[in-house]
This record gives sequence, C-alpha cells and structure tokens, in this order.
Amino acid sequence: MHPWVAEGARLVRFGVYGGLLPDWSRGLEWVQLAEELGFDSFWMADHPVAHGRDCWTYLAALATRTSRIRLGSLVSCVYYRAPALLARMVADVDIISNGRVVLGLGIGDVEREFAQLGLVYPPVRERQTALGEMLEVLPGLLRGEEVTLSGTYLRVDGAVIRPGPLQEPYVPILVAGGGEKVTLRQVAKYADASNFGAGNTMGSAWTLDDVRRKYDALRGHCEAVGRPYDSVLRTYFGGVLEFGESVNTREERFSTAFGQYLVLHGDPKGAVAHYRALVDAGVRYVILVGLADPQALRLFAEQVVPEVAGA
Repeated sequence: MHPWVAEGARLVRFGVYGGLLPDWSRGLEWVQLAEELGFDSFWMADHPVAHGRDCWTYLAALATRTSRIRLGSLVSCVYYRAPALLARMVADVDIISNGRVVLGLGIGDVEREFAQLGLVYPPVRERQTALGEMLEVLPGLLRGEEVTLSGTYLRVDGAVIRPGPLQEPYVPILVAGGGEKVTLRQVAKYADASNFGAGNTMGSAWTLDDVRRKYDALRGHCEAVGRPYDSVLRTYFGGVLEFGESVNTREERFSTAFGQYLVLHGDPKGAVAHYRALVDAGVRYVILVGLADPQALRLFAEQVVPEVAGA
C-alpha cells in the first residue's frame, strides 16, 4: 500500500482544487497559502481548452514554488496524451517536485473539447475500455519497465520511461468516476485511490446513500480481486460555493457549462457536520472546489479541517 493511501487509516485529510485566479502570481499565492495552512494536496483539471490552462504545465511550475503539498491531476483524460507521453510528463513533474505527484485519470466528459482538440468523442463504453488499457500500461511505464500493448484503442511498442519518477515506492494513481459495474471494478483492479462526488460528471453521488452504495460496490470488487478494501483511498470531490461565519448552511444544485453539481453554502459548524456525515458514509479524503477567497480558505483550514480530521 502506498504511504499516502495508508495515512487514510489514521486521519481524514483535505485537498484543494482549482484556484485558477486571473493571473499566475495570484494563483500561485493561493496554492502557497493552501500549503501553509496544511492542506494535503492541490489538484488541477485536465481541460487545456475549456479551462484555458494546461494541467501538467501548471503543475510543473507549481512544483518549483512549493515544497510539501502534493500535486495531482483531477483528472487527466486518457485520450489527450499517448501513454508514454503522459508517463514522461508525470515523471518529469514528480522529479521537479521531489516526489509529490498523484496521477488522476478519467475517461473525459467534455465533448466540445474533444472536437477542439481534433479528437473523436467515443461512447462511454469505449472510453471506459480505453481507460482500462491505460491502467494496464501506466504503472509499468512509471516504474521504468519496458511496456508493449496492442489494445483495442491504445498501442505501446517497447516504450521505456527513464529517468523515471523519484517517488517511492511509486506514483499513486487515482481513478475518477462512480460507475458501480465498470469504473469501480477498474479502481479495485488497478488504482490506489477512487474519486467521485455530487455531480453528473463526477459519479453522481448525490446523497449519502449514493456514497454508501458505491463504496459497497467498491468493497465487492476488491473482494473479487483479492484486495483489501482499505488499500484504496476513498476520496470525495465536493464544491463549496459560499463559506463564512454568517452563511446559512444549505446545499443546492449548481449548473455550469460542464454539468450539474451539488454545492455547499455554510458556516464552519455546518461544514463540520456536512463533512463528518460524509466520513460516516466512508469518505477518507476530501477534495474541495471553491474557497477561492484567501480568508475563506484560512477559516476552513482553521475551524473545519481539525474538527473533521480526527472524526
């Protein structure tokens, strides 16, 4: 078990996502503040056109200006880069960061961006198969092994990535999605971490019952492949739209160009109750989107994280 995963047995941790402020310097300051406040990780989406930033370029730059916080993709689309190219980029960022990378992978969900990148947008089942093929080859590539695969959608011919990542024992891999028949089976077979949340592009875990049901499915898949359930870090992606001392705690559906999401409005006490309920449902790691305001980020770190971490 990777040490980052094993730590989930001891306490609940929080990472942050996004922070894409209007200019590089302000975004960097926000990530450095998150590190200073003790957040465990920072994550970026892999939407080079839709979000106007390339995930791995930004993570490489952040690796030079941070020292402790983990850096992850949430998540890299398996179609955007060939396996050997993605492994090379991950290894480079891991070297630059002195071993702090988490590789998040997913099937891709923005049809318009596929078109903008000159790619065909395949049906869900085909994208799931491509993800499975990527998961077959990436661990070996990131361990410096020579890899060959002649898959239905991906092909690799004698690729070797050297120098490889610095991280020991290896770069952990997170798989996004809440599909109970296919995606969570892929998690059990290949991944170090699972990620889903309350959104139609995030696994559709809208309720606590949804979260419990998906973890029951993951447990079943782990048992089927002979793997301990707790060897998968169970991460949850959640949005905080409004946070402050005087905010009335509530959840609401929030629509964007990418889909619909359930987001939290809350004060510290309400947020503690919200995340403790998720922990009771089986979550061991929370990745927060929102909290772009530095004061809100600080308030959350000081009054919510400690109350949930030991729950």
